[in-house]
Amino acid sequence: MKVCVIGGGSTYTPELIDGLLRRRESLDLHAIHLVDSDPARLAVLGPLARRMCERDGSGVTVDWGDDRRAGLAGSRFVVSQIRVGGMAARERDEQLGREFGLIGQETVGVGGFANALRTIPVALEIAAEVEHLAPSATLLNFTNPAGLVTEALCRHGNVPTIGLCNVPWTVKAEVAAALGCAPTDVQFDYVGLNHLSWVRGITVAGIDRTDEVLHGLRSLVGKVVAGEGEPDWTPEAIATLAAIPNYYLLYYYETAAWVRYQAAHRTRASEVMAIENSLLAKYADPLLAVKPAELSERGGAYYSEAAAALMADIAGDTGAVHVINTLNRGAIPGLPDDVVVEVSAEVSQHGVRPIPVGPLRADVDALMRTVKDFELLTVQAAVDGDEEAAVRALMTNPLGPPISQAHTVWRRLKEVHAGWLGKLG
Repeated sequence: MKVCVIGGGSTYTPELIDGLLRRRESLDLHAIHLVDSDPARLAVLGPLARRMCERDGSGVTVDWGDDRRAGLAGSRFVVSQIRVGGMAARERDEQLGREFGLIGQETVGVGGFANALRTIPVALEIAAEVEHLAPSATLLNFTNPAGLVTEALCRHGNVPTIGLCNVPWTVKAEVAAALGCAPTDVQFDYVGLNHLSWVRGITVAGIDRTDEVLHGLRSLVGKVVAGEGEPDWTPEAIATLAAIPNYYLLYYYETAAWVRYQAAHRTRASEVMAIENSLLAKYADPLLAVKPAELSERGGAYYSEAAAALMADIAGDTGAVHVINTLNRGAIPGLPDDVVVEVSAEVSQHGVRPIPVGPLRADVDALMRTVKDFELLTVQAAVDGDEEAAVRALMTNPLGPPISQAHTVWRRLKEVHAGWLGKLG
């Protein structure tokens, strides 16, 4: 098997290589090809990936370059982990929100919107190349905003596509550790969209452990939201939600606290740039042949598990259950079949079967539908070059500007990202 990694110059790549090597036998893995538009990063990540494979002694070969066609040809899986515009664009995304007193973040609000508009045209180009050069491949999208980009790929691409995120894996691992069991023994009643999800139920070996887990969570979370530290959940909030909330839901439920916090702190992009510079310097050490412990500071815990385990279970036709981004197809009642949701699903060589869940509570349903409408408008804007859809997307987003500011924000977004927005400029 050959695996192609688009965005192979990412500092996450050693995580993925590590996960693939641990599953090389079940994958029958023979070749990894890293593709990136940044030759300087590839000059560091390519040799490191090769050293990791040589140390493993498995005979897995590693190639790298900027030619997507060479990387895609003959691949069974294609992992997309691109960042269009690089970390400098992420910094502009975060600052854009702050400029207007809005949430400044790379996957939600105006920052996530800008990121999607830059990324969707490139993601669709990649999908078209996969269709022609690797017709048997499955495209795994880890590119942020993952749910929104996967929505565009499923709606306008023509290749089997699965969106994935490390958050569900992280939550499951933490729950399993708290309950003293293996993550594979934990089953979730999981509903939502990417970065907008709720774990409503937890069972272990058929026994409902939900109340126990939520009680433990209430004892761990912060007691106040508006303090010196980063906004956090309160015990009362967890009791009201009656679910384990995705961390990113804090941006929606505690918007004012987050706006205050970001006004007094540096952007996450600036922090990540410093972390990445340090990681790249370490990666360049010709004696390094394992992923360094410092990689955990970058974020994306369990990324290698989410990506590599998914590939192994598809290749092995195991029917295992993963929390992924896929077409709803009746899984969440009341939502259209053709929209992308984040739910538990069985995966096999024959495709993906989302597992049906119970109806949504009214408050969850309302927020999900609004954010999904925002996503659909964003995809329309990016694919058609439709500026009216872009402004309406901003107005629809719960973290977007008021209507009196929407056109101003849109003009500013076009200015700071000029030349990166595909048909939109």
